[in-house]
Amino acid sequence: MSDSPSWQLLGAALSPLWWCWQALSQPQAQVQAEPWARHALAAALAVPVALLIDRLWGEPPVWMHPVVAMGRLLGAAGRMVAPRQEHARDWPRFALGAIAWCLLALLFFSIYACIQWLLPPMPWWLGALVLGVLLKPLLSWRMLRDEVLAVEAALQQSLPAGRERLTWLVSRDTARLDAGQVRESAIETLAENLSDSVLAPLFWFAVAGLPGAALYRLANTADAMWGYPGWRGQGDDMRHWQWAGKWAARADDLLNWIPARLTALLLVLSGLAAGRGRGWRGLRQDARATPSPNGGWPMGAMARLLGVRLGKPGVYVLNPEGRVPQAAELQQAVAHAGCVVAMLVAAGAALALVLGWVMTGQTR
Repeated sequence: MSDSPSWQLLGAALSPLWWCWQALSQPQAQVQAEPWARHALAAALAVPVALLIDRLWGEPPVWMHPVVAMGRLLGAAGRMVAPRQEHARDWPRFALGAIAWCLLALLFFSIYACIQWLLPPMPWWLGALVLGVLLKPLLSWRMLRDEVLAVEAALQQSLPAGRERLTWLVSRDTARLDAGQVRESAIETLAENLSDSVLAPLFWFAVAGLPGAALYRLANTADAMWGYPGWRGQGDDMRHWQWAGKWAARADDLLNWIPARLTALLLVLSGLAAGRGRGWRGLRQDARATPSPNGGWPMGAMARLLGVRLGKPGVYVLNPEGRVPQAAELQQAVAHAGCVVAMLVAAGAALALVLGWVMTGQTR
């Protein structure tokens, strides 16, 4: 393997997709010499293991949560990167933000690469358990689901309570939203974060293992903290992010390009399974309506799946012919998002069955 190109060596060390391709394409002697099938089987099963851990126990404690650590480091770096004054063109701050982002990305990628490389040889079932435990903090479905349902529960009490609960999910001003707009915002957050918090980490885990998922989570957290232009923070922490966060925003756009479209595709499949075979023709137009090049795909797919109108006042409207969402539509949105998560579990289990068959056949 020493004569292989460096990208092949990196794939052999990190990438579950590479392991699967090697296990399914190489002759018996090669698979036995390099245990691709065992590594690929462990990685495939790590996906349902991680989602099961998420379903049963939710998030790990704050003190040991890697995304919390990312947020703290980004916050500390942001106070040094972003200026206290607004500048029309601030290329030095753009460069400083890009360098800081790259250093933090390299830090977390390297940490998780060392963890993955240093895992000792172990049976495939134990490898699946270890990888699943390490993967879980880099994705989050249960918390997203619970927070969206909490918005509806608060709305059932009163409109002000629903508005207040929505502030846990969105940064927009909720004071003047009516009940339909509160539900629109909650459904949008559910759809967009189904991609950001579930599918995208799993996509990058498939591409580059634990380091890929960690790099993505760092990029997504950086976008949330640095990527929105304008003033952010209070008091001494107030900074202007017009230029310092541009790199973080563009990096997040790039890393989310494929996952956002995959999320939309899976929502379409969920709709087809539920008997909704119409209304998808306008999805591409919805996707172009949002400022983000990616967010409109899962949000537009969810809007058309439910037959509702979604939008941000004064910014964009998705599926404009749709009705105003009611409580039933919000519950259906959660159910369809749960169906997408179930598809991911099934895909991991199905791939594991195929790889298990390969291992059995190759070792006879």
